[in-house]
Amino acid sequence: MKGFLDYLPGNSVLHRMHPLVKIFVSILICAAAFCSSNVFFLTGVIVFNILMAAAGNSSKGLGCGVKGTGLLKRTLGILKGLIKMSVFLFVLQVLAIRKGEPVLMLGSFAITDVAVTRGLLLVLRLIGATLPLSILISVTNLNDLSNTMVKYLHIPYKYAFTFTSAIRFIPIFSIEMGGIIESQQARGVDFEVKNPFKKIGMILPLCFPLLISSVRKIESTATAAELRGFYLRSRACCTKSYKVHLRDVIFILIGGIVLAGAIIV
Repeated sequence: MKGFLDYLPGNSVLHRMHPLVKIFVSILICAAAFCSSNVFFLTGVIVFNILMAAAGNSSKGLGCGVKGTGLLKRTLGILKGLIKMSVFLFVLQVLAIRKGEPVLMLGSFAITDVAVTRGLLLVLRLIGATLPLSILISVTNLNDLSNTMVKYLHIPYKYAFTFTSAIRFIPIFSIEMGGIIESQQARGVDFEVKNPFKKIGMILPLCFPLLISSVRKIESTATAAELRGFYLRSRACCTKSYKVHLRDVIFILIGGIVLAGAIIV
């Protein structure tokens, strides 16, 4: 999931939507994933996220033979990573929950129907709530997002800047960590071990050089922001206009329908 929050330039229907609308709809879909306790509905939410990624994959909206932005490929990669994580969480739920009727006996240990149901709901909710935000952030220019937050939500610029900077630094940290791991592999360290606990023990010491490089980057970013008049920025500095179009209204309605469906089902 390297670079899963990097901005992917394009001209698809998702790219052209209002930045605040994309964030608002992603929140609605996340809420729907947590409100629903229906396995089939949560599966439908995941499928909807994949279709949404497919809609934003084209660099020119719809059309055959058009070069894609890579959004669908990134979404499928995130989905693959979430599935790997979900297997561990599902097994943990099955082992921890003892209530319910046994559905499978492993010697003297019983796997109950309640454990399987709750584990499956946890996995589907995790995937359904993670995908929409990562998809819509990938097609949102963070400068536009901070401008709309300041201009329309009247959020002070320093808070909007902090929010968007945190999003920017996530892929940077991922790239830095990848570089540190590659440098260790060049020195003969083998990270391809099957024992997950041993692998975690090998990666944890690498967090210290990552922390040092991160502090340096934060300090240089803060200096650059001050030189560009960070403390002088206000709502009046946002001169670009962002209009709400019909596609934004339709997208909000779809998000509202998904949330309403989760509550009703």
